[in-house]
Amino acid sequence: MNPEPAHPMKVALHAGQLLQPVPGGIGRYTHSLLRVLPTVGVDVVAFAAGARPAGIPRRAAWIDLGAPHGSIRYECWHRLGRPVVKLDADVVHAPSLVVPPVNDAALVVTVHDIAFLRVPHVTTRRGVSFHRRALDVARRRADLVITPSSFTRVELIREGFSPEDVHVALLGVDPPLSRSDADIDATVANVGIDAPYVLTVGTIEPRKDLPTIADAVERIRSRQYPNLELVVVGPPGWGKVERIDRPFVKVLGEQPWSVVDALVRRAAACCIASRYEGFGLPALEAIARGAPLAVAEGSSIEEVVGDAALLFPVGDVEACTEALERLIGDEELRAALDTRGRARAAELTWKHSAEAHAVAYATAVTLRARHDRTTRP
Repeated sequence: MNPEPAHPMKVALHAGQLLQPVPGGIGRYTHSLLRVLPTVGVDVVAFAAGARPAGIPRRAAWIDLGAPHGSIRYECWHRLGRPVVKLDADVVHAPSLVVPPVNDAALVVTVHDIAFLRVPHVTTRRGVSFHRRALDVARRRADLVITPSSFTRVELIREGFSPEDVHVALLGVDPPLSRSDADIDATVANVGIDAPYVLTVGTIEPRKDLPTIADAVERIRSRQYPNLELVVVGPPGWGKVERIDRPFVKVLGEQPWSVVDALVRRAAACCIASRYEGFGLPALEAIARGAPLAVAEGSSIEEVVGDAALLFPVGDVEACTEALERLIGDEELRAALDTRGRARAAELTWKHSAEAHAVAYATAVTLRARHDRTTRP
């Protein structure tokens, strides 16, 4: 199904994540859509309960919904179905499981993953409760659901979503900017990091399984690289992460993108050990730079990276150790993964993602006309 709109599609995109102190991956997704959707013929406006934040694309219009703000508004949306969002738009798009009630527009919701169902022990009770309720709201109210991977689409169908209502739109990556070696080296040195190091990027929370990477690096240090360090980059997430307070582990927290970019380019290896992911942007950003990457298998990341990374079973320290040792010591493998990674990243651009979103929006308008809205609360 690929319906063509009669006029430029008008989409209102909820951008509440951009008001958070740490917008995170959903914030980057939202920002990228605001930036790229206009290039594929979508007229997009951002809305949220708050003043326009700094840093969003200048040409993106912003609508402040006013009070109530933050979690109070979100609970009202989910529990009470109000206040209703009334905007001049063909589609209202919720880029996360914060689902606004709408009247006249088609409603599209992006569900990135259902980790709160599959691995609930790695998040808070409140987080699990909120997202369970939100998923039910999305199931009942959304005209179409977008997932960032086929893996998440299958997960939602298992949870009772109709296959025709779930549309895959892979996320994207921007081509790496050209930087001099001197600039990259100086950036890495300025944050106090020396080679060699293994790098992991992502929200610092139990789901990311950082202890497995730390254990693997510790084994490698004892075997052949005694100066190897583990560098952890990312904002704090839900829950306390155990067993990473070790002398060779450097937790840098959230860093500017120029620092993350430089660290990826100079890493002896990158590693993502997450127990569950709906997409895995840091993995895509690593292979886009030709970085040698090892990832835990079993969720969406292997779909994203294809043959451009080494895989190891979730939580398997010895397998993770062996993968990282190969990445660090095998120059032929590193060169092959460099080539494959850049080729895979070239297939997953934000332009391609925006085009897939545009098709989803048009499909949602068609589906809305078919759905019996009177059966939904």
